[in-house]
Amino acid sequence: MAESKKYDAVVVGGGPNGLAAAITIAQSGHSVALFEANETIGGCVRSAALTLPHFAHDICSSVYPLAIGSPFFRALPLENFGLQWIQSPASLAHPFDDGSAVVVERSIEATSAALADDAAAYRRLFEPLTRQWNGLDVELLAPLHWPRHPLNFMRFGLKALQPARRLAESCFRGSRARALFAGLAAHAMLPLDFLASAGFGLVLGASAHAVGWPIVRGGAQNLADALCRYLQSLGGEIFLNRTVRTLDDLPAALIVLCDLTPQQLSSVAGTRLSGKFRRRLNQFRYGMGAFKIDWALSKPVPWKAAACARAATVHLGGTLEQICASERATWRGFQTSAPFVLAVQPSLFDRTRAPAGNHTLWAYCHVPNGSELNMTDAIESQVERFAPGFRKIIMARNVAPPRELTRRNANLIGGDINGGAPILKQLFLRPTASLYKTPAKGVYICSSSTPPGGGVHGMCGYFAARQAMRECFNDNTLLDSRSSRLEAGVEHHDS
Repeated sequence: MAESKKYDAVVVGGGPNGLAAAITIAQSGHSVALFEANETIGGCVRSAALTLPHFAHDICSSVYPLAIGSPFFRALPLENFGLQWIQSPASLAHPFDDGSAVVVERSIEATSAALADDAAAYRRLFEPLTRQWNGLDVELLAPLHWPRHPLNFMRFGLKALQPARRLAESCFRGSRARALFAGLAAHAMLPLDFLASAGFGLVLGASAHAVGWPIVRGGAQNLADALCRYLQSLGGEIFLNRTVRTLDDLPAALIVLCDLTPQQLSSVAGTRLSGKFRRRLNQFRYGMGAFKIDWALSKPVPWKAAACARAATVHLGGTLEQICASERATWRGFQTSAPFVLAVQPSLFDRTRAPAGNHTLWAYCHVPNGSELNMTDAIESQVERFAPGFRKIIMARNVAPPRELTRRNANLIGGDINGGAPILKQLFLRPTASLYKTPAKGVYICSSSTPPGGGVHGMCGYFAARQAMRECFNDNTLLDSRSSRLEAGVEHHDS
């Protein structure tokens, strides 16, 4: 029984950060056990038959530029444990009402060629970031630190700290390039006139060229399963269907790493934390929620812009002004009838996702945190806007408002898929100025509510585990990895 066994470390929560933390511990030769409340591992990286038999849907995340670009994940031999990436021919598409679309190709030259007068501006914005990606990724996916290449990082930071709308309007003259950048920046789940919202557009745009926006063959679950199998190969133990209500539910261990959001940590740790620290945790601001729909389709989505069929990800929101209005209204607690919609069509590129001739699609829009509004018609209207006849090919749908997303994964408080609002005060010092550490001896937080924040990259878990091992084991050993860049880069920030 796990309760009667003592471990060097235990991890609460089996999302990508919990798995990354457990792997980091196990790689250093320490015993570790991971406890997951659900019957399957993965947190937001899971798949299920949500609509009809033989249709595989990703229950939350599905496209992984930050996973394939993660310095930590890239250092793991996950392909030996069943992971296969699939890259669509183009990273993403952004259609317009006139039946055209801007497509982000892996090639910056090919992408910029479709932007007419903004071609040179697009190259000036993204060429340096793409060229510097191997190095910039380590700097960005890390807690606040002094960068190894300060000049390059300063150039990025001066742009990234701007509001996305201001950067788009100052860099580009045409509506198509501005809209494209707005769609990239809207992944932040912030109003695009907020400081630092531009950073999200820059990182996602550069990653589209540097590493692509891949999906996982067979579904997101296969990424989680590969991490799980690798952890077990290192001797790590995993216990499913094990809800941890208090830290007293866990076996004895020197380190406890919690892949939980601040409010959950406050509840689970209870009086082990000081009252002052618990108040800080409970003051943490969660972000906008998501309203997600999965569809089983009788045929591919009938896009007006045929180029949309070349990309797994499609941004549906129209112009910069329309996307800005949608995100601003949602942040203020209102809901627009024409929301920015992020859609993913994995079955076009992975035939394991649906029976022959059929297809899958999922999409979500942003909603006020915890919203009870039904956005089904609004989302489907946005798809229909750019793909007339879409509703006629729907065979079945599965609707997941914020409440359902929270039921699937308790970390998605109010439907917040980013682990907290990335407002400026929470962008670097999250959830508190202590980052991963808590006042309780040996207790750490390692979820996406810690730096570097949301996204499937595992870096929150990695850095939390490294700090815990330094402080509890006096362990400063380097990872046994195949990536000298990770050792020279990420480990540089640990020291």
